Amino acid sequence: MRITTEQLPQQLKRTLAPLYTIYGDEPLLAIEAADRVRTNARERGHSEREVLTADQHFDWSQLRISGASQSLFATQRILEVRIPSGKPGNEGGQALQSLCNALPAETIVLIQLPEIDWRAQKGAWFGALDAAGVMVEAKQVGRAELPAWLGGRLKTQDQQADDETLAFIADKVEGNLLAAFQETQKLALLFPPGKLAFERVKEAVLDVARFDVFDLGEIVISGDAKHLARMLAGLEGEGIAPPLILWTMTEEIRAAGRLVAMLNMGRPMQQAMRDARIWGQGRQAMLQRHVKRHSTAQIEAALRHAARIDRMIKGLAKGDVWDELLQLGLRFAAPRRMDAAITR
Repeated sequence: MRITTEQLPQQLKRTLAPLYTIYGDEPLLAIEAADRVRTNARERGHSEREVLTADQHFDWSQLRISGASQSLFATQRILEVRIPSGKPGNEGGQALQSLCNALPAETIVLIQLPEIDWRAQKGAWFGALDAAGVMVEAKQVGRAELPAWLGGRLKTQDQQADDETLAFIADKVEGNLLAAFQETQKLALLFPPGKLAFERVKEAVLDVARFDVFDLGEIVISGDAKHLARMLAGLEGEGIAPPLILWTMTEEIRAAGRLVAMLNMGRPMQQAMRDARIWGQGRQAMLQRHVKRHSTAQIEAALRHAARIDRMIKGLAKGDVWDELLQLGLRFAAPRRMDAAITR
């Protein structure tokens, strides 16, 4: 069974599974999920704990021995297996499959992994973990989901905030979920339970947002001009190289162009996605929602604009590179009327 970290508390209320596998690229959520499993296991009498860290020098026979051994000091225990690389190799994969085929009695097994790509998820060892227990994915909280996530965290400390306040906090902590967690905890210390006033929150919350350049393409396509401008300013402040930013934006523009061309040929959306070589459910959903805003002429103009920015970066043309990157993004993040305003 596969669930998210947000679904884990309810699952633990129903039953304690013999095997939990926690994986994903959001460390805070992964840590919290592991703590919940441990706490629930201890409350149910699993008082002994053994931790194995499978680094590059790990002897996988230790897992077989630990799985087969009985506790000397308690009838119930927790066996943790941490695989920092997420790649157990052939020997490790076989050891994990053997463990899943014969889970130790009176033991809660907790496997901890980093993000696992789709290829690795098709491996026999990952499938064995999936079939034998509960898979808990620590998924990144995107900007669109962040206000609701913050609202949920505030609710656990008997506080509430309106949409404007939650959006403000989200802007300040975007891309930094640990900071988001810390800021909500700070609000619990500073203010009593109940509804939080926007002005008081504004004074209390720090600007600790971090931006990932590889999220930029999604923002360009999404149509959120304000978010685009904020992200570009943040990337500039973090010293991200303009060529990488230009490449990321241009890749999304080209993808939108391929999709528009396929749709103009009368192909159904899903076939057009495949023919345009657009993969990933999230990216496909984003383009499907917003591609109708983009015309062939707009895309061609944007690509010509990108070529001029490339010359500026190389010193072959004059201009403010960061301002031009923003203008390029606005061709997509703003409605089509921007084409008339941005004449190039």
